[in-house]
Amino acid sequence: MQTCVILAGGKSSRMGQDKTLLPFGGFETLTHYQVAKFSKVFDEVFVSSKFEKFNPPLKLIKDESSEDYSPMLALYCVLKSFDHSVFIIPADMPFFDLVSLGELTKFKDEFDMVVPGDDEHIHSLCGFFSPSLAPLAREQYLKNEHKIGLLRKNCKCKIVNFEDKEQFFNVNFPEEYKIANEKMKNE
Repeated sequence: MQTCVILAGGKSSRMGQDKTLLPFGGFETLTHYQVAKFSKVFDEVFVSSKFEKFNPPLKLIKDESSEDYSPMLALYCVLKSFDHSVFIIPADMPFFDLVSLGELTKFKDEFDMVVPGDDEHIHSLCGFFSPSLAPLAREQYLKNEHKIGLLRKNCKCKIVNFEDKEQFFNVNFPEEYKIANEKMKNE
């Protein structure tokens, strides 16, 4: 079974509104766009979120806390739900190349975490994650540690480097949303 989980439970404070609910690419929301994209290559696609906020509804994995916006908590809630490696990607990363997905897939059974990198960043919230990381994610969360980079440093992790860093473009600010929409129109 191949599983993908779209992360859509953040605060969106830089956007000023819930970016996961913004229309994108002819879809109701950025999240619906990602679900449609990854449904083409995965057997099942879920959305990690605090609330049932999507219309039409999507298959959700809910966070255990509706008040705490922690990527570590989201990761724990996702990973404890599966018995196999899961591909996780944020809703706000719409241009991730499916060819790159193939490169990451090559290592998913050898490592606890397989994430992409480029010449500037390691993209710790995009990649394959083993369910064996759930206890460590919970432990980090309970220590009030929320950065996934800490988890990455404490497990068997493979970083796969890519030259095309545009595929990791994040939609965080209103201006980036405009850029993403323009880029989408030109594709």
